[in-house]
Amino acid sequence: MSVPDERRTHRGLTVAGLVLALAMAALEATVVATAMPTVTGDLGGIEYYAWVTNAYLITSAISVPIFGKLADLHGRKPVLLAGIAIFLLGSAASGAAQSMPALIAFRAIQGLGAGAMQPMPITIIGDIFGIEERSRLQGLFGAAWGFFGLVGPIIGGVIVQNVSWRWVFYMNLPFGVAAAALITTALHERVERKKRKLDLAGAFLLASFVTALLLASSGVHDESRWAFVLATVLLLGAFLFVESRAEEPLLPLGLFTRRVIAFSSAIGAVIGGAMVAILTYVPLFIQGVRGGTPTEAGSSITPMLVTWPIASTLGGRLIPRVGFRALVRLGMGCTGVAAVALPLVADRMPLGLRVVTALFGIGMGLANTALIIGVQTSVGWEQRGIATASSMFFRTIGGAVAVGVMGGVIVTALEKDASLPKDAASRALSREGMNALGPDVVQRIAGLLDAGLGTVFWMIAVLGVLAFIGALFFPNVPLETKAAKPAPAPAPPAH
Repeated sequence: MSVPDERRTHRGLTVAGLVLALAMAALEATVVATAMPTVTGDLGGIEYYAWVTNAYLITSAISVPIFGKLADLHGRKPVLLAGIAIFLLGSAASGAAQSMPALIAFRAIQGLGAGAMQPMPITIIGDIFGIEERSRLQGLFGAAWGFFGLVGPIIGGVIVQNVSWRWVFYMNLPFGVAAAALITTALHERVERKKRKLDLAGAFLLASFVTALLLASSGVHDESRWAFVLATVLLLGAFLFVESRAEEPLLPLGLFTRRVIAFSSAIGAVIGGAMVAILTYVPLFIQGVRGGTPTEAGSSITPMLVTWPIASTLGGRLIPRVGFRALVRLGMGCTGVAAVALPLVADRMPLGLRVVTALFGIGMGLANTALIIGVQTSVGWEQRGIATASSMFFRTIGGAVAVGVMGGVIVTALEKDASLPKDAASRALSREGMNALGPDVVQRIAGLLDAGLGTVFWMIAVLGVLAFIGALFFPNVPLETKAAKPAPAPAPPAH
């Protein structure tokens, strides 16, 4: 068992390092989404638009439970440092990418690192601080996320318009180096050395299952879809069989016999799909349909990334008064209303999109705080890492599947006009491409994108309603248990 060495850990510098790691995640969530239409205009391949996000989500989904388990076995610090190093490698490579397939591969490396960066700061804060100090940290982390989420689209828009989209990836490097330096020198853990087996068979089967699931749900391989569906079912069965017999299972199946973890995972998967879809496709709507600038595309999702941490901080303070279930229902009610409003206001009210994303952020902040703290409250230290990671895993999987399916919808919409020049839709996302194609072609492409994104927005609405229905059945969780103390309110994820 590993425990934090509070006599040697400098908690202030550790928090500073975790905030810098958080800054990378916040910038990643907003800057890349802002830059993607321009990236597609430069590199081409709009049919792969969703896969730039999906590659990141697939590898982060696969690695989150793996890193969570490693953290429970070997400590949080080495896992977080490894994640930062991998993330920076992927960032540098993404900035140097010369084609869309190369960018997709490098984003997959980035996502692998994010699989460690997402759950570890939340887990570390739960390890080194008592419950009386955590509410203050919720405000600090919420303010940090809000600040970097706010400036991310602005910085990204300025960089894309005046320098190059490549620097939206390079800008991660100084934050990552500083975060790693602080965590290396300030955080210290005592790890009880025991021989433990990592569930390599489970990791392999999980990676294969997630990959098959994403290929089955996307619209890129229609001719092989049923083969991928069959592979998904078989790999899931094999994974469950191996996990039920593993000495140190990657995802302990017993965790999901707890109703709070089972419902948190299900709700997280559904609302995660809606969240990532909004981050991915609202900027495309602004730039591809309305003809907005990269800065305008990024600012359309900024309200969500500002209201989320504010609501998260408020939710953390309300939990002792109203409990977990009330906040989950209230939060999912807000996201449900926002999701249903999205297709209704997108074409009619320019300001409406910002109101919708702001309300969605409020709902996510309230509900996500209660969901994660409820999960962490229900387990002890030795399972806190994997319990946190498993919740994030299902949310990431939901996002990846949703973005893949919706990407297929957009590709299908664009293929309806066979007279369009090859790669015309990609070129229409840059000013130079628009001028070369001419106004008539650009208008036809905008119409096709509008039709495809209209369907996507209604799909987001359905996900929002399903998440609210799931919240109605969320169990009544005790505020404290003997197993563990509550952990701090989390900041929003990378995708």
